[in-house]
Amino acid sequence: MKKIVILGGGFAGVWSAAAAVRLRDKQNVPRHELSVTLISPSPDLVIRPRLYEQVPHDVKVPLRKVLGPLGVDIVTAAATGIDVQASTVTLDGGHEPVPYDRLVLAVGSRVVRPAFPGSEAVHDVDSIEAAEALQKHLDSLADTPPSRARFTAVVVGAGFTGLEVATELVGRLRELASAASAADDVRVILVDKAEVVGPELGDGPRPVIEEALDRLAVERRTGVTIDSVDGDRVRLSDGSVLEAGTVVWTAGMRAHPLAAEVAAPLDRLGRLHVDEYLAVPGAPGVYAAGDTAAPEAAPGHPVTQSCQHAIPQGKYAGHNAAASLLGAPPLPFRAAPYVTCLDLGAQGAVFTTGFERTVLHTGETAKDIKVKINTEWIYPPVNDVEALLDQANPQSARAS
Repeated sequence: MKKIVILGGGFAGVWSAAAAVRLRDKQNVPRHELSVTLISPSPDLVIRPRLYEQVPHDVKVPLRKVLGPLGVDIVTAAATGIDVQASTVTLDGGHEPVPYDRLVLAVGSRVVRPAFPGSEAVHDVDSIEAAEALQKHLDSLADTPPSRARFTAVVVGAGFTGLEVATELVGRLRELASAASAADDVRVILVDKAEVVGPELGDGPRPVIEEALDRLAVERRTGVTIDSVDGDRVRLSDGSVLEAGTVVWTAGMRAHPLAAEVAAPLDRLGRLHVDEYLAVPGAPGVYAAGDTAAPEAAPGHPVTQSCQHAIPQGKYAGHNAAASLLGAPPLPFRAAPYVTCLDLGAQGAVFTTGFERTVLHTGETAKDIKVKINTEWIYPPVNDVEALLDQANPQSARAS
């Protein structure tokens, strides 16, 4: 029996598994000749793009409902090491090493947590546990003694996630503060080392973003970062001090450390360089997809760490891993046209196209698109083999 092993139960991992099964079935190869195993520390696909929101009940999708009907073996464990020479993966929890014939590394990314004094009190929204901890903290604010800090939040990082967190927090804090008759006490302060907000988003959408921040009264402290947190006192690198009861860190993402286990070249975000088929050069039998891989979406433009690029990467990686075992032709990775849709809280959203990020929609029109993305389009079909395999085709119109 040949074995495809996929590490990671996020978007790239789920679609890698589905695409591998799709090609196996298309080639009429029985399961006992080619197995597909997905290994993830969580039994669920977590819809990470939604974690800036107040955590909804449906932010998790059980992997058994998505991949179980396809006959994918699901192992709930965390991978702790990769031996490329022996073609094995080691797991925690006393599991035996898992051999593979093809490996798809799709373990995602992690926020780069700060290391300044008091950083242990800082929140993030990098996992569902972290998002739930932040909500629990916010819910507790009404029970704390009145102060200038109580309903003040500092959000570090004015990139995509930071902007969505900051604009979302305005509404959440106002609702909580109003219940405590303290609506006028709400402050949200956005902090970034760059001199402008959304530096990686470019000049195109910035006027829309700035106007939304002004309307929401989100304050900006640019060109600085946090030096320390001591209780409700947040000291910035310019020596100024903010009184804030909530600090959320969103600055910087890096690929999962397992990417370095492959002993292949990495980019500045810790992602593996891959060829046009998402195979890792110098690591026989290893493919990478999602936030651990750095293919080009367009000439001179590596993919972004987002589900928009993770989903199609997963489909191509899974297809090509299976194709290399089945004698089928591989498919060169082709990214869908690049778009962004940034949530701006009560001020709607902004939707852009292309890497120049030309603004196409704003306000409620863009917000409607964002809601559809977050609540419909990025969810895989559950308990529906036909729909899942149809969408798992890398070359279909619904491939991303």
